[in-house]
Amino acid sequence: MKKKINLILIILVTLIVLYFSMKDDYKTVISTILNINIYFLLLGFFLFGCYCFFKALSIWIMTRNFNSEYRFRQAFRMVLETNFFHAITPFSTGGQPYEIYALKKAKVKLSDATNVSIETFITYQISLVILGSIAIVSNYMFSFYPNNDILSKLVTIGFIVNFLVIVMLFVFSFARKTSKKIIKFFIIILVKLKIVKNKEETLLKFEHHLNEFHRGARILLKNKKSFVGCIILQFISLSSLYLIPFFLIMGSNMEFVNPLIVISTSAYVMLIGAFVPIPGGTGGLEYGFIAFFSNFISGNKVNAIMLIWRFITYYFAMIVGAIILSIKKEKFQCE
Repeated sequence: MKKKINLILIILVTLIVLYFSMKDDYKTVISTILNINIYFLLLGFFLFGCYCFFKALSIWIMTRNFNSEYRFRQAFRMVLETNFFHAITPFSTGGQPYEIYALKKAKVKLSDATNVSIETFITYQISLVILGSIAIVSNYMFSFYPNNDILSKLVTIGFIVNFLVIVMLFVFSFARKTSKKIIKFFIIILVKLKIVKNKEETLLKFEHHLNEFHRGARILLKNKKSFVGCIILQFISLSSLYLIPFFLIMGSNMEFVNPLIVISTSAYVMLIGAFVPIPGGTGGLEYGFIAFFSNFISGNKVNAIMLIWRFITYYFAMIVGAIILSIKKEKFQCE
């Protein structure tokens, strides 16, 4: 039922986005989409494939710290499947539970699968913040965008939220006493609100998970090279994703835009989209893309580039994930 509501919400917001993208000059938008150079368009899809490939490589390396028999093809398939759950849930919250489920199915212990998912998320967040920092510093040095108070505030909030997520994850990973106090504090509040009934039982349950989490963190500390390597892979993965608009702009015969500006602009867009509560950040990401890229793309052509970019990075990813999940389901039923 919840999935249906989310899908209806995605469709509704998508239709609203399409309306506002085309209402002023739909002919220019459609013409730009239809006349884009096919080779540059394919490069856009290729870069999305690179994004998935390097992300899968990061997960594979991380998982092999716990299970040496885990294969790269399993990690790559899981990334494609996880894209679907990221797409249909607010704040992409459906991705991590599915990763844990898929890893468990691949004969990785539940506690280890949880650690892999969280550690992968940590490396992703670090890469996201690094690229966001590069974007902020680059804009400060070269003034890519005119002053816009609303956008500046949204980017600042997005950066702070993502940075605080990293801090909290590190606290729960390495500061055992502090993390126990935090968990105890929130459980006491939930007990007072009568959401949690048995305080002691809930505390013991969370302490058990916390101990497993710290065990995974110790394993991670012993494999510093793989941790740093995974951050680098996530950085390359996100950079590939952020470069997609560059080739779409080139394929539409527009003026040359420096790739660094495109990466920085994409980083700003993703920082805004990180805290949009609608599945896939729908609405917020489109607004951010048009608001920032309109500084380099004239007229309604920016709307056309945004629609192609959004299809490659969101709808295409969701469709591929759904197809792979459907094939897997049919395979299990046949067996």
